[in-house]
Amino acid sequence: MSEKMLQVTQVRSVIGGTKKQKATIKALGLGRPNHKVQIKDNPCSRGQIRVVQHLVKVEEL
Repeated sequence: MSEKMLQVTQVRSVIGGTKKQKATIKALGLGRPNHKVQIKDNPCSRGQIRVVQHLVKVEEL
């Protein structure tokens, strides 16, 4: 069975964000608005998304 995936799109810039938010965006593989990545759906990635939930849009694949 294939694992569930999430498509994460950065919708806002991290300018003015905290160091933790900037590091989390980088760890997710993002870096600029409208950039998209696909990541595995697991508790670790859900926690990272929660830190920057106001900067990203998440879709389940």
